[in-house]
Amino acid sequence: MGNVALAAKALCEGLEIPYVVPEENNKKTLLTGSYYSPEEICLPFKLMLGNLIHSIEKGADTVLTTGSCGPCRFGEYCELQMKILRNIGYRDLNFIVADLSSEIGFKEFSRRIGKISSASPASRFKQIKALQNAYKVVSLCDKIDAEAHYLAGFEANRGQCKRLLSQYKAEALQLRSPDETLRLLRSYRDQLKRIEIDRDKNPLKVSIIGEIFTVIEPFSNLYIEEKLMDYGVSSTRLLSPSWWVRDTMLKPLKLNSPALNRAASRYLPFSVGGHGRECVGEAVLAKEHRMDGAIQIFPLGCMPEVIAKSVLPTIRRELDLPVMTLVVDEITGEAGYVTRIEAFVDMLEAKKRQSAGAGYKTIRPEKKQNTSRRPKHSEAENPAF
Repeated sequence: MGNVALAAKALCEGLEIPYVVPEENNKKTLLTGSYYSPEEICLPFKLMLGNLIHSIEKGADTVLTTGSCGPCRFGEYCELQMKILRNIGYRDLNFIVADLSSEIGFKEFSRRIGKISSASPASRFKQIKALQNAYKVVSLCDKIDAEAHYLAGFEANRGQCKRLLSQYKAEALQLRSPDETLRLLRSYRDQLKRIEIDRDKNPLKVSIIGEIFTVIEPFSNLYIEEKLMDYGVSSTRLLSPSWWVRDTMLKPLKLNSPALNRAASRYLPFSVGGHGRECVGEAVLAKEHRMDGAIQIFPLGCMPEVIAKSVLPTIRRELDLPVMTLVVDEITGEAGYVTRIEAFVDMLEAKKRQSAGAGYKTIRPEKKQNTSRRPKHSEAENPAF
């Protein structure tokens, strides 16, 4: 799921535990997972199951996964995946489910995590450092992604940000040390700061909202962020692996994501499972941060996002924020998907042109002037940070 693989890789390297990195999600992964999955289960389940099967074929004997509770079916993923894998012949597979829910309790959670620490030959100090490095890796990856996706609308030479993202991820997967990975990521972060920016550009700004797996994992959303970069659109996305870690750790203290919860409180004041409430809050924040529109993405049948989708028309009407919803599954056709995205971008351009009058400059033509200054987007102004 996006940058999670790089963080898990760094964690296992720090713990000195052998690991298997699944292939990047592709049609083969989806076909394998869909073949063994219940027909009406959501897309993330099918991709995860495909990842598991291909990893087992490469020698994996243990699965570390997270748990959940509430209306989202993710809470039952692990149980159903265990049964499916046993039924198709993988009976000796070990599942370690890291679940912080009150039904399990901290004692049981510690026992499960203890299986990992006891299998590591590293000292306790090195184990703690491994956790810290894994979080640093995923945080740096998320920051680079967020900056590149936003700057794509302002870059003087179209395509620089996209190439940088592709290069750093390919190189990071080849490294075998968390320290080397961190040095690489910091060097790419510095490279990103040196990309030429055209301050005269006034690109569209679109917020990507919705179910966490499908907005983070590029294959599941048909690489929508890359497509927006190609169109010269600046995009932001609040949900990320590092955001999820912070939100999960602070949730017991009720200090998680205060801005999101505040923004959602008027339209959806209670949790509906998954990240449905966060989706509504993101839409409100998109308007507050002067985004031109928002695109909601979720897998077919996702119950929390269906609830969020029913709230979004009210937000669209009251806040004057254009919102498009894209529902994805294994039979989603890319041609129709791309057509809808292009039509939405064209509609946003027309709306922005109408609002700005004759002085509006479309984002499509290339320009190479006034490249000395960077766009002003601080952490307070850009919701991607």
